[in-house]
Amino acid sequence: MVVYVGCCGFCVTRSKYYLSFNVVELQETFYDLPDIDKLKRYRLEAPQHFVFAIKAWQGITHPLDLPTWKKAKFVPDKSLSNRYGFLRPTNEVFKAWERIVEAAKTLNARVVVVQTPPSFNYNEENYRNAIEFFSTIDAGDLVVGWEPRGTWIQNLDKVTDIVSRFKNVIHVVDPLKFLPAVDKSIAYFRLHGLGPGNVNYRYRYTDKDLENLCNVVSNIFKEKKDVYILFNNIYMAQDAARFIQICRYAK
Repeated sequence: MVVYVGCCGFCVTRSKYYLSFNVVELQETFYDLPDIDKLKRYRLEAPQHFVFAIKAWQGITHPLDLPTWKKAKFVPDKSLSNRYGFLRPTNEVFKAWERIVEAAKTLNARVVVVQTPPSFNYNEENYRNAIEFFSTIDAGDLVVGWEPRGTWIQNLDKVTDIVSRFKNVIHVVDPLKFLPAVDKSIAYFRLHGLGPGNVNYRYRYTDKDLENLCNVVSNIFKEKKDVYILFNNIYMAQDAARFIQICRYAK
């Protein structure tokens, strides 16, 4: 088992980050379609062993009326609102996916995270959209990590059904809350803080939390090929560094 520990985004200077962690999940590819030249610079400056993951553009997952678009430099015309987000089987979504794959190849990334919003609840339409999306996209050798929110948590049998259909699709979770619905050779974890709701970004992980995380990974996921642990809270740099120190996994 190889364990990769890092943060969702460069939360410190990149030169310092490369010395501290062995993986990053780029967030800028979520807010705007990727700048390939910029990503080339990232790959060239990073150590050879350093691993990139990227978060898929919000045009694939998030409808245009969601607040995440306020951070975007480019927003599609509102007349196209039914063409974007919610994994809709549209040309716009599939062309956006091609751009994300290009970005991943530029970085030699291993994982693309597809995070659907809480409003993408389980229902028959969204269930069909998810199946058609994962059936249609060409991910090549990439692992596609799907992080469903909303009522999918109460319908894990449907998550199991979807993820089980596709060899390269995995279920992304916070293992301190619940485990992946489907057992795959690669595990990808995103930690958004503990407490009620999907996220609690202001949460600072305690030493006991990090010890529990270490035990979960060591005992339950020890047979995995790769385990990715990405912190995504305000204190992510400190918490990820403390986790490495406590668990002695990676640098």
